[in-house]
Amino acid sequence: MPAKVTGSTSPRERLLMAADELFYAEGVHSVGIDRVIEHAGVAKATLYNAYGSKDELVRAYLSRRQEARQARVARKLEGLHSPRERLLAIFDALGDAIAQPDFRGCAFVNASAELAPGSRAGEVCDSSRAWLRTLFRDLAREAGATDPDHLARQFVLLYDGASVAALTDHDLAAAGAARDVAATLVDAATGR
Repeated sequence: MPAKVTGSTSPRERLLMAADELFYAEGVHSVGIDRVIEHAGVAKATLYNAYGSKDELVRAYLSRRQEARQARVARKLEGLHSPRERLLAIFDALGDAIAQPDFRGCAFVNASAELAPGSRAGEVCDSSRAWLRTLFRDLAREAGATDPDHLARQFVLLYDGASVAALTDHDLAAAGAARDVAATLVDAATGR
């Protein structure tokens, strides 16, 4: 069971920290708002003043997860100049996430399975997917792939598969295996 979120952070931030911890570990639907409020150590009115609803709190949780993913990937891409190495480094960033002791798979895939189609929180999941696909496509284009859209789709499948294998098979090397396949694909797509 997660520890109660405490400290000198604002009530809004404590709510978001509690939501992040609980929603990621247990799912957005199975965790009731009362648990989040108790875990954050705030009054119910604080949730509604800060976020308006559970749906908006879920949206904020997913937005924070997306920002963290983008920052993790950006750190891996820093200092790399070769588009090929930049493409492959995205799998290294995934490997870093998988190595975390609290890894529970992709927060966006997990939430998408629970959210109603067209929900505002689901928009964050869609945006996250689009960001990843666009990043792969743009880097594939820079690497000289003959069909960057096709290569990006393949890479998204590899990325998703590595995340699922890490969670369901407890395969901590899944991202590395996906990186190896990605290297083969990018070399074939660029004529190397």
